[in-house]
Amino acid sequence: MRLPAVAWLAAALCIVAAAMIYAKVAWVGLPLKPDATSAVWTVEARASFYAQGNVKARLALPSNPPGFEVLDEDFVVRDFGLAEELDGGQRYALLSARRVAGPQALYYRLSVNPDDTPGSAREAFPGYPKVPDYPELFQPAIDTLLKDVRGRSADIASFARQLILRLNTSSDPAVQLLRDEATTPEARARQVVDILAGARIPARVVHGLELRHGVLEGRLKPWLEVHNEQQWLAFNPETGDMGRPENFLVWQVRPGRLLTVENGESADLRFSVRRAEPRAVDLARQLDSPLAKLSLLGLPLHVQNVYTVLLMVPFGALLVVLLRNVVGIRTFGTFMPVLIALAFRETELLWGCVLFTGVVAVGLALRFWLEHLKLLLVPRLAAVLVLVILLMLLLSIASHRMGFERGLSVALFPMVILAMTIERMSIVWEEHGPQDAIVQGLGSLAVAATAFIVMSQPLLQHVVSLFPEVLLILLAATLLLGRYTGYRLSEYWRFRSVWMGKG
Repeated sequence: MRLPAVAWLAAALCIVAAAMIYAKVAWVGLPLKPDATSAVWTVEARASFYAQGNVKARLALPSNPPGFEVLDEDFVVRDFGLAEELDGGQRYALLSARRVAGPQALYYRLSVNPDDTPGSAREAFPGYPKVPDYPELFQPAIDTLLKDVRGRSADIASFARQLILRLNTSSDPAVQLLRDEATTPEARARQVVDILAGARIPARVVHGLELRHGVLEGRLKPWLEVHNEQQWLAFNPETGDMGRPENFLVWQVRPGRLLTVENGESADLRFSVRRAEPRAVDLARQLDSPLAKLSLLGLPLHVQNVYTVLLMVPFGALLVVLLRNVVGIRTFGTFMPVLIALAFRETELLWGCVLFTGVVAVGLALRFWLEHLKLLLVPRLAAVLVLVILLMLLLSIASHRMGFERGLSVALFPMVILAMTIERMSIVWEEHGPQDAIVQGLGSLAVAATAFIVMSQPLLQHVVSLFPEVLLILLAATLLLGRYTGYRLSEYWRFRSVWMGKG
């Protein structure tokens, strides 16, 4: 029996992929499985700005961050001179260049390993702060608040905790006045520092990064530290809880801007985070082997994170092929479920399904209302898109007003896909009835949820990031499924009476 050409092509793709994976494991030493006990966090700070002339830039860097051991750090600062300085416990990188013009991008990469070994205080006792001259409007409220907190506390730690709790929960009009003056986490933390100074308690606001795998556009988060004459104690400035969040990398301990640029404008600093194997990190530093270069390791960290997501899309696409062509699940569009699954990465599965169902249901009702206006196809699609965006905005505003922050994640859904889904569902509803429309809608949601579960597997993400040639195996499977012309599983069930000899 002669095999078709597609079978030979699929076999060749699988052999090539298997050979490359074997070579990377046996000769280069790339790990097939992630090691949860010895993972390394790699953080990349990307400083971008538009320069004109002689440029000087100053970038804040972490210095002996508590809870972490610094393994390695390096800069990518082409055409820039580099120096470092230490100012009051804060480390800075000083970058300079002569006669540069146009957009510039500077990279700083840091590799750290969690270290639970208790250490000593990072700085000596800073001294008692001077009592500030509070505005006349706030002086009585602060005096009353400090007196009340002092009677409810036993030491500096409990004093700080009680102060934060009172500021964030008290219904007293005077405290409400103070609370209205600080509307952001940064402002609230600095307000606590200012009020603690009235009790001669040294405190400061530090900024850190919560390490989560796959972060693309990370920002530093303000946190409160209070000195108890022995060491700095960390507090959540909004809840008063003692300690730092899990995997919280302290980056900046002194007030001031993270990035300053002379003769530059539009300065911006973004952070990318990736969790990697120690062996993979070592290989990324060297990359001497041509095989090691055929991975994501040599790319900038934010590009690695982008491709980690993109390389998972073919797995979702293969799943759609299986569920549509072999199982027989009907969906709206071919790859719409994959795009919805990508949105579920930010909203989480349960709330993503709820939000998606709610937006589509209301959007479908609005689409039927538009039908009475007798619009042409393209204007109707544009109108549905506008209504979907307004609906998402109203849902976000309402959920925020009710303190339901999960509702804000509806903005992460691809709005064009939602509009096309609503349009397609309304057409099926009109042509084939509500039952077919609901079946296809539920099928789309089920495929999207399944694709999200598959694409979220840490082992799969690890393998595809180190061995992107595994996509050749997916391509081979897709080619073979493309020749499948047999019955779908749903058709076996639909015509079960025939197979059972009753027809």
